[in-house]
Amino acid sequence: MKNIIIASTSTLHGSDYLEYLLPELKIHFKHCTTVLFIPYARPSGISHEEYTAKAASAFAKINIAVKGIHEFDDAVFAVENAEGIFTGGGNTFVLVSQLYKTNIMIALAEAVKKGTPYLGTSAGSVICGLSMQTTNDMPIVYPPSFKTLGLIPFDLNAHYLDPDLQSKHMGETRDTRIKEFHAYNSIPVLGLREGSWLKVDGDKIIVKGALSARLFIQNQMPEELQTGTDISYVK
Repeated sequence: MKNIIIASTSTLHGSDYLEYLLPELKIHFKHCTTVLFIPYARPSGISHEEYTAKAASAFAKINIAVKGIHEFDDAVFAVENAEGIFTGGGNTFVLVSQLYKTNIMIALAEAVKKGTPYLGTSAGSVICGLSMQTTNDMPIVYPPSFKTLGLIPFDLNAHYLDPDLQSKHMGETRDTRIKEFHAYNSIPVLGLREGSWLKVDGDKIIVKGALSARLFIQNQMPEELQTGTDISYVK
């Protein structure tokens, strides 16, 4: 029975890391004394140890310990025996490459499908979809596959930004990029705005948080989804 929080971001402007999610996380991980942290998405500027310490500092506020997956000799064993799992943000290409390199992509999917509580933020959320093809990140490394965990039956665009009709910038908007994706792919895409997340409880998927989300389905007009909307129907 899946028990997942899929958040667009880890940090809202003016707040600390995970601060806006802590009340939800206290409930989500209520049966956990320790959460396994997967820091693989950070390509530079911060070590796995530093990133794990950052996550540990946030979880300490709700009296939960954090241990990094890099601290284990056997990453698959760590995933299979975790009380709860958190995958942080960064670069999705780096994250997916490392999940395949450490042979935990399948183990992670199976653990979460069996009920291990999971939190993803940013790149850690994008991998919950069928593929990583709607990430915003640059392909700085080449993963063996774009296929990801498949915990939800669509793809995600984290940090989704609405088109700014007053902007003089002539580059492509997120809507344009998603439309380009749908020129070649039929998978639905959910644009998840900052401050919003998905709560997955079994087969039920609910939009949560301060802002709504935007659903893109091939050959259809985008649909606005308000907080509290059940999107379990999306396939």
